[in-house]
Amino acid sequence: MDTSLLKQILREYDAKRYKAIYEAEERKKQLLSVNPRLQEIEQELASISIQTTKSILIANEKDKATLLSTLKKKTNMLIKEKYAFIKNLSKENTYLHPHFECKMCKDTGYIQKEEVTVMCNCLKQRIYDIAYNKSNMGNLERENFSHFNLRIFSDKPDKEKYKSSISPRSNIQVIREKVENFIMEFDNPTEKNLIFTGNTRCWKDIFNQLYCK
Repeated sequence: MDTSLLKQILREYDAKRYKAIYEAEERKKQLLSVNPRLQEIEQELASISIQTTKSILIANEKDKATLLSTLKKKTNMLIKEKYAFIKNLSKENTYLHPHFECKMCKDTGYIQKEEVTVMCNCLKQRIYDIAYNKSNMGNLERENFSHFNLRIFSDKPDKEKYKSSISPRSNIQVIREKVENFIMEFDNPTEKNLIFTGNTRCWKDIFNQLYCK
């Protein structure tokens, strides 16, 4: 696809990701400002992590394992108390987390799959939606075969003008039947594809004439 369009979409992703993070920080500030104990828990979590990291740097291998085990226990206890506190405030455990639109990629557009970075389904869908809108297929309620009007095509053959011995109306009727059959047999793997040929932009003229304006 157009790389400039992909960059534009990724900028949109960055904007909504940062918005979710900013809103989470604001919720956190507001909650901590009126709940001193929650503020203490946050400070203790940060303090324990820093202190343990410093201790691990100068400890031997045996002591490192003990320090890590102690850190894990203390951290789990504080986190458990934190979520219990939040629950008592009638808030969800995810209240302080960023509320990303896509939980899979966290609004980055990409995920890790088998140690490989791949495009998330949400980004694929976004690209598809844009491509769909650009295809001018968004008005199918009006632009469909139920509005097909044979009368706009001449019923008089003109071999010199149309290079055919049948009338434009008869010709377009054949085309319609083939297209409708193609649609009905779309899931049939033996069904042949359709191909439209002609000079530049001619295909637009053909399709425009298929519908009543």
